[in-house]
Amino acid sequence: MTLFPGEKPEYSTEQPPAASDSTERRLEVSLSEKEKYVTAGCLYCDGSNRFHGKAAASWELLDGMDEVQRTSLFSQLLKTAIYRAVLRSGRERPVWGALTGVRPGKLMTPMLQKGFTGAQAVRQFERTYDVSHERALLCLETARQTLRCEAELGEKDICLYIGIPFCPTRCAYCSFVSQSVEKSMGMIPPFLDALYREIDAVSQQVDRLGLRVVSVYMGGGTPTTLSAVQMEELFRHLRGGFELDALREITVEAGRPDTITEEKVLTMSQNGVTRVSVNPQSMTDSVLEAIGRRHSAEDIRRALRMVREGGNFSVNMDLIAGLPTDSRESFCCSLDEVMALEPENITVHTLSIKRGARLHFGEKTLPGPAEVADMLDYANARLSAAGFSPYYLYRQKNMSGGFENIGWSRPGHENIYNICIMEELRSILAMGAGGSTKLIRPDGGRNARMVAPKYPTEYIEAIDRLCTEKEKITAFYQQ
Repeated sequence: MTLFPGEKPEYSTEQPPAASDSTERRLEVSLSEKEKYVTAGCLYCDGSNRFHGKAAASWELLDGMDEVQRTSLFSQLLKTAIYRAVLRSGRERPVWGALTGVRPGKLMTPMLQKGFTGAQAVRQFERTYDVSHERALLCLETARQTLRCEAELGEKDICLYIGIPFCPTRCAYCSFVSQSVEKSMGMIPPFLDALYREIDAVSQQVDRLGLRVVSVYMGGGTPTTLSAVQMEELFRHLRGGFELDALREITVEAGRPDTITEEKVLTMSQNGVTRVSVNPQSMTDSVLEAIGRRHSAEDIRRALRMVREGGNFSVNMDLIAGLPTDSRESFCCSLDEVMALEPENITVHTLSIKRGARLHFGEKTLPGPAEVADMLDYANARLSAAGFSPYYLYRQKNMSGGFENIGWSRPGHENIYNICIMEELRSILAMGAGGSTKLIRPDGGRNARMVAPKYPTEYIEAIDRLCTEKEKITAFYQQ
């Protein structure tokens, strides 16, 4: 996907034809054991042209590795061999080099823990994975933020996620399973009833184990699709179920400005919300129209004023580089305007078109990888110069240009939840449709996941099973 974007590979176990007999492009890979080394090889055939790449690891390196670690190493060797062969054919080098994972910071952080200086870690990152210097520096900054966050967390600290799978309308780029309330307003009350049952089931486990809730993140969907009365009721159930004395932050995604009202802002303020996301994605009205948003840039300004006047919140604002009909000029203007609104956090995403997104099937003009690169370069330079720092970073499949998503923050406004979920620092206990509970082993052992059905109707129907399944939380922690 990284080296041949937009192309789907076909796998075969048949003996390939001789290079001179085929005009097809193909990759032949091998993994061989020799006396001192395990060697991965790749032959890339492009018509009659042939390009070779290989990567090797000594058997000494494999000593002491378990099966999972050895498999991971062999996979990395194969990827490196393919990467080297294809690059020798003249393909452009990706900015993330041979890295394909979601969390590149998890490779940088251990280097710092071993005592590497920042410069040493960056050099090792570039040499091992062929990552560009600029991306290695971004990864270094987020790895440092990870270590700062880790130092402030206790062994029994956890985060909670509440998933509200409803939005006013479905955005064209969205791959999340969210119901448009235009069609499903009647589903909200039974969904909330089921959610309250799951909250009760999870809180019993947390209380039994003596876990401490340090962060609550309410996402979706768009949680502010709920009415102020429904939001108040939800907060009441959270306070009634969980001991929140150690709580350090509550985030609510109010991503759609057309869902924000003074009454809802007051409800959030009265219930201890510390961070609110008002996510424009773009400040250009024609781009908003192209992605199916039924609001304007002025609506975003109005909603932000309402949030600022209604409480002492940290504000996050999202932008997406690579949206249909957007250009470098209009993206840069959007970033400049968002910065002028002075949010404490700015998250810059790169468009990732998933199969569930309408854009995947539409014929809309999208900026090319080179133009997206210009957008991101401008954002990175502008935000750094203004005193923002990158504090979490992740990548996704099908991202334009193979780039990344970065959360930028003013000092002291880093979001604990975002760091914990991206760097897998502490368990995330999720409730609600599509919620993904991830139980983290601090000793480096195998983590565990429990995923709820994504669609509200399926979630409601499965609530008995989901509540019973939460017993696995206690079993995991007692191991």
